[in-house]
Amino acid sequence: MTEIPGLDPVEGILAQALQMEEEGDWDSAARLLRDGAEEHGDDARLLCWLAVAERELGDDGTAYERFRQCLALAPEDPWVLATAGNGVAAFDDPEAGAALRTAALLAPELPLARWLYGAYLAREGLLEEALEELEAARRLDPEDDEIALEWGVALALAGRFTEALEAFGTAVDPQDDDGWARVLLGLTHLQLDDLEEAARELQEAARLRTEDVEAQLLAALTLGALDAEGPALEMLERSRLQAVGHDQLVMLEVEERLETGPEAAGEFLRKTLAPVAYRERLMVRP
Repeated sequence: MTEIPGLDPVEGILAQALQMEEEGDWDSAARLLRDGAEEHGDDARLLCWLAVAERELGDDGTAYERFRQCLALAPEDPWVLATAGNGVAAFDDPEAGAALRTAALLAPELPLARWLYGAYLAREGLLEEALEELEAARRLDPEDDEIALEWGVALALAGRFTEALEAFGTAVDPQDDDGWARVLLGLTHLQLDDLEEAARELQEAARLRTEDVEAQLLAALTLGALDAEGPALEMLERSRLQAVGHDQLVMLEVEERLETGPEAAGEFLRKTLAPVAYRERLMVRP
């Protein structure tokens, strides 16, 4: 482990890890941070960054334990509190709310602290408070796509679909789009009975999210409801390549509805698949 002159050892480790992460080398960053944790395991910053790296590598269980260890050290850094609080919130840990609230109180001008706390409150059903936090985050950083996305989520959960539509549209970044916001945008168009716009967004989202079977099926049904048989069947076949277990059962149901005709496809979309998908996706924590 190479120390950087002029920095304390932990800051040096974090600086090297950050450079690795910016280059997309999460494996090396995690190894460096694990080595650092063996020597400086009482540093909350280091444990928090290690948890982030392990989460990026798909080891959610270990990341959760690291975040818990981090919070147990009673950190005072708002970034650490917000990041670790959000990390344990994904597991419905009761410590999440206190950590996120403290971060927002300590650093009211830090967008990360405000939007993560707002996102937490929205999933807890405290929508008025959530919207206040997210409005504050938007004022602090109006160009941030993640803030726009969470603002849209809170608005949708509050039943304010026209405003949510605008927020999700802002969150879609054509230069860096994994399709998640587009799915929500398409489903919000469905809430507003705009089937054509819903089909356009859901079809694009499905092409971006190649392993997201539900996105393929939503697109297939929406296109089927518009009697666009060719594109609908294309989306269905894309889902068939990935579907297993429950997804496969849903795919077979969608296939049957598409074969029956546009009315059957539209009914299953509006009454069954879309409402469930919308609610579940809105409740996914950042």
